[in-house]
Amino acid sequence: MILVFLLGIFHTGCDENFEDINTSNIEINELDPLPLLNHAIWRSSPHSAYRQTMIYEMPIVQHMVTPFGTSLAGGNYNQENPDVMDRTWENYYPNVIRNTVDIIEKYREVPERSNVYNMARIIRTYAGMVLTDTYGDVPFSEAGLGFIEGIGTPVYDAQEAIYTSILSELDQATAALTTAGRIESGDILYGGDIGKWKRFGYSLMLRAAMRLSETKPSVAEQYVQKAITGGVMQSNDDNAVVRHNDNFQNYVGSELNSSESANFYMTKALVDFFKASNDPRLGVLAVRYVGATNGGQQTDAVANREPAEQIGMPMGYDNSSIGAQAVIDGVGSFYAYTQFDRKTIGKQTAPFFIVTFAQTQLLLAEAAVRGWASGNAPDYYSNGVKAHMEQLEAHDSGLKIEAEDIDAYLQANPLVAETAMEQINSQYWVACLFNAMEAFANFRRSDYPALVPNPYPQSSIATGFITRLIYPDREYTNNLDNINAAVSRQGADELDTKVWWDK
Repeated sequence: MILVFLLGIFHTGCDENFEDINTSNIEINELDPLPLLNHAIWRSSPHSAYRQTMIYEMPIVQHMVTPFGTSLAGGNYNQENPDVMDRTWENYYPNVIRNTVDIIEKYREVPERSNVYNMARIIRTYAGMVLTDTYGDVPFSEAGLGFIEGIGTPVYDAQEAIYTSILSELDQATAALTTAGRIESGDILYGGDIGKWKRFGYSLMLRAAMRLSETKPSVAEQYVQKAITGGVMQSNDDNAVVRHNDNFQNYVGSELNSSESANFYMTKALVDFFKASNDPRLGVLAVRYVGATNGGQQTDAVANREPAEQIGMPMGYDNSSIGAQAVIDGVGSFYAYTQFDRKTIGKQTAPFFIVTFAQTQLLLAEAAVRGWASGNAPDYYSNGVKAHMEQLEAHDSGLKIEAEDIDAYLQANPLVAETAMEQINSQYWVACLFNAMEAFANFRRSDYPALVPNPYPQSSIATGFITRLIYPDREYTNNLDNINAAVSRQGADELDTKVWWDK
């Protein structure tokens, strides 16, 4: 009897309020997508990919190198390290691609949230560029749709198709951003500033277009001009930057100030580049702990920041052979080679720059040399170099370079027509310090700076440089047919197989 009575109450309640109970009071536009967008922006910083960028991209482009092997082996030895090469994959797919795709799919038909929808499209294209530039053919068109459409084994799109989609998406999404719509003031990149978002989108379009300069120059030129017409970054105030603090630290900085503090060094190529032109950046970026013979001796008491005293670590050595070379180089011990100053440029709260005004001006300089952009290439070049020098102060006030020193450098080192492409892209290499993923991509595209290949004798590559990273092992278990199709189309899954745009 009690059970029948209870069932009767339940049945009556459902009958009476059936319409209210089964009608959602929360429409899709009431679910705030900003936390998803902000998480995607946050994870656009290397974050969990920090070890990959330290162990692969930084040594490959010869910004920073370690003589140590085992878990730190990678670009320093031109060797495979499967435990590290998948970090970009593991960071960007679940955190950036999935979150932005979730926003895109849910808010495609919600006009009042069109700005956040289009912001997500822009961030997705950035992640797609990082992934395809790193590995080559990767999942893109079906990536992030596992929960939404049940696609657990996404196809690997050809890089050419990915770039076609990226350029189209940037064109549409950036143009669609509007001040007439809801202002997403809670976004952590620009605080809802539509003008800055637009300049970011078009600057990213410029970058993507220039990636095709050697493969599809007519398409590159078309989108370079679209980006310029749309309006690219105008100053360092427009920089797309992920800001870090004590709670959300820069993971590269955290490593440089903890377990890896005595293991990574500025390369000879980078130090010599700065020295050759009396570049004032060397005096604020570098420190050498003179006489140190172990990490514990790298103290302020022996710290020397004078540019003339800096000696970069040469490529091609391991921890058993670098000691003898250190004696030859006059530093005594490899612990006394030059490092990035971990208290300023390499500190835990240092920002991560996604796209910058400096990079944008240098790409415009190259576009002008190619005849794809109006304007004066030397002016773009000078603006780019100056912007990067001024940008450094955003890391730490100790990195401030005085205006007169910047002007003196530019007057002594103008753009020269005969060497313009090398100068522009060498400065781009410098403008990508601590964003070695971008430096790696532009180095392969432009072949500048003219770095000497790493001569380490026990190399896994047959060519001079690593040109891509290898797919994660788990993809061969979870998505075998699609990865095999990609390898068949692109070439062997090896470190020196070139990606499509790398000609």
